[in-house]
Amino acid sequence: MKPKIFDITPKISHRLGVFPGDQPFERKVSLSFKQGHHLELSSMQATLHLGAHADAPSHYHKDGEPIEKRPLNMYMGPAQVIRINGLKPKERVTPKHMRVEIAAPRVLIDTKSFQNPEKWNADFNSLSPELLHWLADQKVKLVGIDTPSVDPEDSKALESHQVLFQRNFAVLEGLYLKEVPEGLYSLVALPLALEGAEASPVRAVLLPSRYLPDEFE
Repeated sequence: MKPKIFDITPKISHRLGVFPGDQPFERKVSLSFKQGHHLELSSMQATLHLGAHADAPSHYHKDGEPIEKRPLNMYMGPAQVIRINGLKPKERVTPKHMRVEIAAPRVLIDTKSFQNPEKWNADFNSLSPELLHWLADQKVKLVGIDTPSVDPEDSKALESHQVLFQRNFAVLEGLYLKEVPEGLYSLVALPLALEGAEASPVRAVLLPSRYLPDEFE
């Protein structure tokens, strides 16, 4: 039997929800077979925080590095999917919500609060600063979430983003984890090398556990 790949990337289209006021996805067709041209050619305009994406530290801290300088090995390797039940709207995930032992250096949290990426809802769950410190103390180096942000939509202080910077986390937001069973996997979610950019969309997939080496140089 062939190993199963879980694609945890929402499909990118004009229907994909983005933060209010941000640039939604737009695709402009320049050449098309339907119009009698000899090939298909198009361009796009969109926020870099589109669907499944990686924030760079430069997004949330003045001294943070841009996305092309982030080590790729942070976004590849053993990962653990953890599903959180019973959260109230807008509630932050805390260590008390974590009912399983942390068993991988990359933790992807399914809050079940943003299950339709094409329908924006402002009351999604996020992560608490306490949880991020707790995970960092357990040698977790990447955290992912199924919502658009690790902080609430209306947060200005971005408390959890500041902990990401303090503890040198990699972060993935906007993951589609609804159909993924809890457990251990191998994650591949590489950001594009966009020079000077504060984020990048990723194509995030989960492979069977230990399908990749534990670490890359």
